[in-house]
Amino acid sequence: MKEKISKLINVYKKYGFIGFCRKLYAYIKANYLDKISFRVFLNPHKYHQIIKEILTKNDYDRIILWRSSFGYNVPLFQRPQHIANNLSQEKCLVFYEVTTMTDKVKTIKKHQKNLYLTNFNNTLLNKILMQELSQINKPKYIELYSTDWKLSINDIKNYLNNNFKMIYEYIDHLSPELAGTKTLPQNIIDKYEYVMKNKEIYVVVTADLLKEDVIKKRGTKNLVFSSNGVDYKFFKNIDSSYPFEPEFASILKDNKKIVMYYGALAKWFDYDLLKEIAKTNKYNIVLFGIKYDESYDENIHAEKNIYFLGSKDYHILKNYAKKADILIIPFKINDITKSTSPVKIFEYMALQKPIVTTDLNECRQYKSVLIGKNTKDFLKKLEDAEQLIKDKEYLKLLDKEAKDNDWKSKAQAIIDLIKLDE
Repeated sequence: MKEKISKLINVYKKYGFIGFCRKLYAYIKANYLDKISFRVFLNPHKYHQIIKEILTKNDYDRIILWRSSFGYNVPLFQRPQHIANNLSQEKCLVFYEVTTMTDKVKTIKKHQKNLYLTNFNNTLLNKILMQELSQINKPKYIELYSTDWKLSINDIKNYLNNNFKMIYEYIDHLSPELAGTKTLPQNIIDKYEYVMKNKEIYVVVTADLLKEDVIKKRGTKNLVFSSNGVDYKFFKNIDSSYPFEPEFASILKDNKKIVMYYGALAKWFDYDLLKEIAKTNKYNIVLFGIKYDESYDENIHAEKNIYFLGSKDYHILKNYAKKADILIIPFKINDITKSTSPVKIFEYMALQKPIVTTDLNECRQYKSVLIGKNTKDFLKKLEDAEQLIKDKEYLKLLDKEAKDNDWKSKAQAIIDLIKLDE
């Protein structure tokens, strides 16, 4: 309960009173009112048939329930959706948990072959799904994020007792800042500790420091490294005639190089570094994304050369990013960022733009990334990046590292791990 109250306080600070009321109503509706669906209650036989047809008419080798309520149609289209998409393309039947705060899915909806958006919060539908799954003699898995704070240990044990195996994606340093609460939710702690004591659970890690933590606690059994990645083909399809809004169009007309970042703006973002870049008066800094907390407004006050243009849909954001001269990740170095595998780094590669980041562990291993070890060095690396904008060898390197990190290979690493016991 303390975690929920803390979360609500943060939502109030972030969205104000009216926004808070809207979010609160959506939360209550999604987590309580939508538990009961009259369409399922009045015709359970219909949903038994729907699920039975899904289970008998699709071609698949295994079943995966994605049980972290990240949502599918959310502004940040990231690892959960990409991994689910690619698992479904490799003969995995995936039931992906939606949140009715972002996804208009009351029951179950086919998204693509072998991928079904599913409202697990619908109590009766969930019960019907489990009944039908019990009739299927194929490997079954529950897959969830380490940051999930909804499922309890008892929920996990119920799945395991029903012949499911568990895939635990350890994707970030466990931190209250990422959870949006004052203290780390107990459910997150409980699941982490349970996984670290149970070597039969499959663990997927996205960063070297997370891998080291797992090995220290439980060894290498049932462990695989699968960093974040990129939908390579998607980022190669740019709409060159996309109609940009006047504010961005005016920035394009300016004579300065465009330095761009997209993603969350949060406490781990180095705003002081951003202001130092702006002070050079050589670049227009363009930011796209969401204000994850109050940090942006506390640090940026109408500074010259800095433009925050809000969030853009995943499907059009690439058109903006392609207009940048240099793409950056200016994160502070702390426990959170040391264990972060930034999705955007691989998307930047696919866009074939020079990349400059702070000294992030997971960025050091890529030859295409220019690392700024301090503010002075970061500014120097921006100058170096300007010389690489049309460098053919460098552009080839970006393209190669993007291809090497396509999401397909990231999903395949997970499949290869679990197939060993099937």
